[in-house]
Amino acid sequence: MLERILLLAFSAALSVSAIQVAPSLGAECIGVQVPDSVKVGKEDLVLNGLGIRKATVFNVKVYVAGLYLPEKSGDGDKIVGSNGPWQLDLHFVHDIDASDIRDAFDEGFETAADNSLSALSTRIDALKSQMIDFTEGHVLSYAFDPATGTVVNVNGKSGAPIEGADFAAALLKISIGPKPPNEDLKSGLLGGKCE
Repeated sequence: MLERILLLAFSAALSVSAIQVAPSLGAECIGVQVPDSVKVGKEDLVLNGLGIRKATVFNVKVYVAGLYLPEKSGDGDKIVGSNGPWQLDLHFVHDIDASDIRDAFDEGFETAADNSLSALSTRIDALKSQMIDFTEGHVLSYAFDPATGTVVNVNGKSGAPIEGADFAAALLKISIGPKPPNEDLKSGLLGGKCE
């Protein structure tokens, strides 16, 4: 009888242990599901947060963005200044023309690049040249590996790396810097609610 009780207790402990080590299924925001981790170069990155990019006075939801970092952080300045690997995935929930995305980059870099806009101009043009007309369900990703630069991936197709930690920092600062396109995007990416 004692052996049976010990066996049941041991089995229950194994079951609880298995539940605790089971992998997470990721996160979800307005119907968009994302993985809880990605790999950039040799680094495993964890999901820091999800935010929604809203546009126009009507707050049209354009995409759900997911930010991946080596470890979670709510400090945008620290993340931008770390020069560590990161990935930002944009999951489109609304159609948007390539020309509108290029215009948004012009506006975003003008705000985020401070006094280095002219030094970044050729690399910004390289980024803008990879843009397409995005429709619902498309994914645009930026992955920064300090060893190689920023790789832009459009629906699974990657371009040549864009060199420079200064470029990567300015690109990331567009979303989580002092003047993001909308505050909900920034707060979500920094670990707040995705709303």
